[in-house]
Amino acid sequence: MRYPKLFAPGRIGNLELPNRIIKAPTSTGMSNIDGSVSERLIRHYREVAKGGTGLIIAEYAYVDDIASKSAHCQLGISSDEHISGLTLLAETIKEQGARAGIQIEHCGRQKFLGTPPIKAASAVPWLALKARSGDKAIPEQLSIDEIAQIVEAFGDAARRAVAAGFDLVEIHGAHGYLITNFLSPHTNKRTDRYGGSFENRTRLLVEIIESARSKIGHAFPLTLRLSGTDYEPDGFGIDETIEVARIAESLGIDAIHVSGGDHHQMIHQVSPMSVPRLHNVWAAEAVRKAVGIPVIASGSITLPDFAEEILADGKGDFISLGRPLWADPQWSNKAREGRQEDIRPCIRCNDGCLDRTFFRFRAVGCSVNPEIGREGDLQVTPARQAKKVAVVGGGVAGMEAARVAALRGHRVTLFEKRSLGGVLQEGSVAEFKSDLRFLNDYLATQMDKLGVDVVRRRAEAADIVGRFDAAVIAIGGQASAPPIPGIDGPRVMDAIDVFNGGATPGRRVLVLGGGETAVEVALYLQQAGREVTILHRRDELMARDCTITDKISYGEMLARAGIEIITGLQATEISGGRVTAADRNGRTRQFEADSVVTALGYGPNRDGLAAALREGGGMAVYEVGDCVRTAKVYDAMHAGYRAGCRL
Repeated sequence: MRYPKLFAPGRIGNLELPNRIIKAPTSTGMSNIDGSVSERLIRHYREVAKGGTGLIIAEYAYVDDIASKSAHCQLGISSDEHISGLTLLAETIKEQGARAGIQIEHCGRQKFLGTPPIKAASAVPWLALKARSGDKAIPEQLSIDEIAQIVEAFGDAARRAVAAGFDLVEIHGAHGYLITNFLSPHTNKRTDRYGGSFENRTRLLVEIIESARSKIGHAFPLTLRLSGTDYEPDGFGIDETIEVARIAESLGIDAIHVSGGDHHQMIHQVSPMSVPRLHNVWAAEAVRKAVGIPVIASGSITLPDFAEEILADGKGDFISLGRPLWADPQWSNKAREGRQEDIRPCIRCNDGCLDRTFFRFRAVGCSVNPEIGREGDLQVTPARQAKKVAVVGGGVAGMEAARVAALRGHRVTLFEKRSLGGVLQEGSVAEFKSDLRFLNDYLATQMDKLGVDVVRRRAEAADIVGRFDAAVIAIGGQASAPPIPGIDGPRVMDAIDVFNGGATPGRRVLVLGGGETAVEVALYLQQAGREVTILHRRDELMARDCTITDKISYGEMLARAGIEIITGLQATEISGGRVTAADRNGRTRQFEADSVVTALGYGPNRDGLAAALREGGGMAVYEVGDCVRTAKVYDAMHAGYRAGCRL
């Protein structure tokens, strides 16, 4: 076996686990509005539990009906009336061979819903929520009586989990939720017995553990999730986390699940691809050296090679996976079977699972897995009649359409004049975008394994008409070229050409644009030793369609790099190495540079092929991806998937 450590049996308390892989408790937004278990949630967890993961910790469940609920359609465990549905959830997970756990939580100041009441240790708001909801996002400081009620609510929630048949309960003491609000000096400004000293700040957690143990006994597996640090300058560091872990062990906690960050420092909690992989494993290693109970490591452990290395190096006893099991619920089975190349990789884009979920009040989605959240509704099924299908374009949308079509039994030919990957090739050149390489490798591998015939040239209508029954056009987008005098000059080059090596900028570079591509090419060139300035006509960089974690991460990277950013100026003329720009009032400024790199947006590529095929008649023609509307990996992957299902 390639991963002997990963697939060795393990134990948490008296709970035997078949392997060392644990599904992290990630919220789906698929429960009913009252927190009860929905049929959709059952279908989802049935598929996840089929994947071979040893322990499934179902998503965080709120413990009371006062102020603990964080998100829309969140799972609840606040009432005995929840037990019936939770029993079905636990049974469904266990019927597939996995162990079933559940996490219990109080959101504290981090209430995505933004609705009152919001209760926390002190009146310190989550700044992103305050920017959206105003003063109503400022939490009310909990009274002593309210704290006592919450302690009881946690104990009652643990009791309900046992009654529902779960094998394990986890207390959520991480990620900036209520327990962390008390642990961290950043959010705890109290002067009573719950604030100030380390002993006082840990008092709530101690009382919650004691309450849970009093109601479920000392034999039932009880774990605690902690942030190694909240990454706040005035916050909670690893030394205090280690002491908390030791206290928890003494109180009967059976394992420590180590993560990091809070919602203000979200890039450390849900790290984007610009943050190194295995981001919080260092903290798990530090805690493991200090306690005698198992430690669960987490944080961007996207592939089994990474997981095996962590276990082999003694940095953790178990591996926790959140987003990777949304990207591919069969992650564990494929790793055990030695099919790691078939694992659909999480690219840590945080688009479907975070931005389109929590910030848009939708159920969970995934950029690379269109089926997640649509289990039993959206799935690949055999075609009623096998067809000869032409796919034109080997980017994300084209390869996904080809993959699904081939799985359904169609004979697929894919035309691509370049190497497979489309703009994934340019998009993954920078090291801070390297997760995209895993997706490209996965899709290209599937083309080979599924017998897709890849033709390495441009497709013409004559290559397709009369030879195929259907065609999918996925030829991508093209750079926008606004009518700026001099934009076609010899010192001007497009960002895509910079990434693919088709253009080499000089020492001083002026980047025109302020979207993600502009920021990424600026950072890439600065890391390559160039002096870079960004010139953007809007007042804010990355203002449109950029995930919250990319905004945070890229903002920090730009600040560290010392890249000059000039906003509110529109380039009006390029002459040699001189760019003239004007503000809204017509006042002009001039900038000197050796090279000008444009990243001014991209539009659909309408080369006429789809129209020509339709005119030829006799075949269904589908256009997908950037050739229809330039968007993100999420949109391209989902469009390709649906096209493959329609054929």
